Amino acid sequence: MSDLGARRWWAVGALVLASMVVGFDVTILSLALPTMADDMDANNAELQWFMTSYTLVFAAGMIPAGVLGDRFGRRKVLLVALVIFGVSSLACAYATSPGTFIAARALLGLGAALIMPTTLALLPVMFSDEERPKAIGAVAGAAMLAYPLGPILGGYLLNHYWWGSVFLINVPVVVLAFLAVSAWLPESKARDAKAFDMGGLVFSSVGLAALTYGVIQGGEEGWTDATTLLPCLGGLLALAIFVFWEKRVADPLVDLSLFRSARFTSGTMLGVVINFTMFGVLFTMPQYYQAILGTDAMGSGFRLLPMVGGLLVGVTVANKIAKALGPKSGVGVGFALLAVGLFYGATTGTGTGTGLAAAWTAVYGLGLGIALPTAMDAALGALSEDTAGVGSSVNQSIRTLGGSFGAAILGSLLNSGYRGNLNLDTVPAPARGAVEDSVFGGLTVARAIPSETLADSVRSAYVSALDLVLVVSGVLGLLGVLLAVVWLPRRVGRSTPKAAEFGHEAADTV
Repeated sequence: MSDLGARRWWAVGALVLASMVVGFDVTILSLALPTMADDMDANNAELQWFMTSYTLVFAAGMIPAGVLGDRFGRRKVLLVALVIFGVSSLACAYATSPGTFIAARALLGLGAALIMPTTLALLPVMFSDEERPKAIGAVAGAAMLAYPLGPILGGYLLNHYWWGSVFLINVPVVVLAFLAVSAWLPESKARDAKAFDMGGLVFSSVGLAALTYGVIQGGEEGWTDATTLLPCLGGLLALAIFVFWEKRVADPLVDLSLFRSARFTSGTMLGVVINFTMFGVLFTMPQYYQAILGTDAMGSGFRLLPMVGGLLVGVTVANKIAKALGPKSGVGVGFALLAVGLFYGATTGTGTGTGLAAAWTAVYGLGLGIALPTAMDAALGALSEDTAGVGSSVNQSIRTLGGSFGAAILGSLLNSGYRGNLNLDTVPAPARGAVEDSVFGGLTVARAIPSETLADSVRSAYVSALDLVLVVSGVLGLLGVLLAVVWLPRRVGRSTPKAAEFGHEAADTV
């Protein structure tokens, strides 16, 4: 690895920028939806597809994206992905109808699907066991840092410009990332290019897309609705066929032997738990800040900064803790802090102010920052140069599905808890649906009636549901402690580190 020298860390800077462009888009759209509904005359179903079209393509496209990087070169694929992401961001910003916007969002999802696994695949082949956790922490931290920064920037832009400006944030970051990748990132690919497994591509894409759609529908329509059950069952069937196919095809899309590695499997599952809880926090807390504390979108984003601060501290010390205590105990400590923060957050009441929220989200972010780099290193450190692309895609795809499950399941729990705690005795029958629909709808009705009693009931119902979600997330954090202590290997690096083998193009860039 000495052939790359200090330029490896410049290359990490390029990967950080690439990760941030995807992270921005995860949270920023939700701020623009109300304005877009008015400007485009979009109905609720179309608004749902604004979100879903991106998620579906993102989840379904990651595994084949990793194969493309292994086959044609990860640097080339990343550059193409950045172009796709930048062009589709412009298309989103200037879309004039729901149909064109949905198509642009799907293209944006394709760009993101190509960016994330390719970015992660470069780390195992660029760094030794000693340095890799730091690089992973930088890239993963940048992606998560972009989640709360997105609402802050988006809130400012929405207060001053039109809704399309929130997508233009991506463009300068994409340009910088493209230039940085072109200048600093070496080319790498698998030594032996395999035949492309079209059957595996079809079965995995259909299965992941159907399952993701079903999970999203579960959060919207309920888990017993036909629009939830049929896609979920169809997706599971397609994935079962995919596994059957992969075991018999000569050159499989995914080498299922990856899951024989305790390092890869445990690291991936711990990442799923992290994403599950993280999406629960990111889904519930902005609503709490805006509906209960009365902040605007930008103020809500600022109140996520304690979590960001904790995350940055955690990422900084994660490698030191893993060295001092061992990876198994280090990840366990991270998950324990994560769980403590969530249980503390579950003591929130209607009269609780910003102070408690800042304290528990900071502790949660600290645990997140400590656990995530080492858990990801467990998974990525098990990959060879030849499996880095597809292995990182599988890891990222499963973790994304975990986040989708988290948003849908915890969202359903929040909705059911909110509706179950409402007192609708004084609410006119025609307005009850709006009150039950969301905390914002309930407060709007309370102001229209007007009824302070109803407003108090709506706030109390939401806070009770929030506490329930945080308790469930905290229990998952304790599950993460158990998984880390029982399952995670004592060492997570490759047993025989191998220097990265780069293509001829590397000579021109380093």
